Amino acid sequence: QVQLVESGGGLVQAGGSLRLSCAASGRTFSSSAMGWFRRTPGKEREFVAAINRSGETTDYGESVKGRFTISRDNAKNTMYLQMNSLKPEDTAVYYCARLKLWGGLWSNPTSYDYWGQGTQVTVSS
Repeated sequence: QVQLVESGGGLVQAGGSLRLSCAASGRTFSSSAMGWFRRTPGKEREFVAAINRSGETTDYGESVKGRFTISRDNAKNTMYLQMNSLKPEDTAVYYCARLKLWGGLWSNPTSYDYWGQGTQVTVSS
């Protein structure tokens, strides 16, 4: 069983920064690609970013490219999302997720089998 716990959300003004963390339990963290998604009320989950097992390869959703950076520390079983130049439209609940061990399309939420409980990010204008 894998447990994922997000932290680091909060209220920030537009143009500010936040860093989200995703702490994972279990010994399979370094064996899996990981991703971040976000959801706002009434909308589908939106792909934010993903990172491969080693941390060498990343991908980002179009709306966050150039502003967000995903990283991971396998020694700490933790993944991060550095969010800079935040905009009000970044307001959402952010979730971390583990890609299924047999892989899948990174941007598709059905490719992930374990999810955290989410952390709220609110960006004021």
